[in-house]
Amino acid sequence: MSADYTRLLDRRLGAFMHVEFKTDGREIVDYAVVLLIQVDGEIETVRLSDGAHGENELHRYHREGIKQPGEIFHRGTLAQGMRAAI
Repeated sequence: MSADYTRLLDRRLGAFMHVEFKTDGREIVDYAVVLLIQVDGEIETVRLSDGAHGENELHRYHREGIKQPGEIFHRGTLAQGMRAAI
């Protein structure tokens, strides 16, 4: 099963969090938690936490939209990493 949702974090800043995840039974098998911000009417990605490679990684983005290599931010399960990212 897969699901996703978006939450407004700060209306004044135009900050949003978008979450997508996939499960196999009760186990999280992949996820992405994206921090987005509105700049000059455009939505830009600031950070991405994901489990795409089976590890909990954090990617930062430059203002030019360039995604940086992932850094492991949590050594636990993907479910634990997803909760930590949120």
